[in-house]
Amino acid sequence: MGAGATDPAAIAAHFLAARRAATGLSGYPGAFPQSLEDAYAVQDRAIAGWGGDILGWKVGRVNPPYEQRFGTDRLAGPIFAVALAPDEGVAEMPVFAEGFAAGEAEYLLRIGQAPPAGKTSFTLTEAADLIDAVHVGIEIASSPLATINVLGPAAVVSDFGNNNGLLVGPEIPAWQDSGFEDWPVTLSIDGVSAGHGVAASFPDGAIGAARFLFELMARRGIALTPGQWISSGAVGGVHDARAGQVVEARFDDRAVVRCRLIPEAPEA
Repeated sequence: MGAGATDPAAIAAHFLAARRAATGLSGYPGAFPQSLEDAYAVQDRAIAGWGGDILGWKVGRVNPPYEQRFGTDRLAGPIFAVALAPDEGVAEMPVFAEGFAAGEAEYLLRIGQAPPAGKTSFTLTEAADLIDAVHVGIEIASSPLATINVLGPAAVVSDFGNNNGLLVGPEIPAWQDSGFEDWPVTLSIDGVSAGHGVAASFPDGAIGAARFLFELMARRGIALTPGQWISSGAVGGVHDARAGQVVEARFDDRAVVRCRLIPEAPEA
């Protein structure tokens, strides 16, 4: 499996080997995908090779100029590790110390009902009806490939959507009537403000992420199941962090979630 590998399975094997060894990658491990379809082919092989249950899906933004090039404003990747935020203290979440790492303030949507088989188009109302809970939380964006975000969406899609876990915080009561998509969200790293935003600034808000995922998975032939999470997008932006730092996500002073990033350990 050389650096010029074009087989999606060979490229996926490089990513999986680096994840299992908790080491970094100096560059994209093969011929770079020229389309998101090619990148999802790598992701499909990586999912099959990784094994384990998919506990959720990360949905991220595709920004200009890639949005125009690829004809989409979002991308997705699987989540294999989910932790519940403690009532007190700071959770520890692993990242690839030799790769890319960030903690992102996100709204986490829980699937309550599987999308109808064969349905490939959803309204926002239809998408919302399939969600049974919304929580606040932190997505752990991390990959052995340090330049993953610089290389763009095709690289992100290739390696599990640049995800290495999900920290689930408190539930939003009566989320349908809460107006949560307009809540101001702030992200800080080691107590220093790093970013802020509102979910309503995303195309069709957080529920738009669910609709995108339902339609994408229908096209990919991947079944979604009740209980899986949808990490709906980095409301406070994506900001590089490193192992040892504490990431705090604050949601309109109604809820706060904190975690300390720690180095990912190699598989035994």
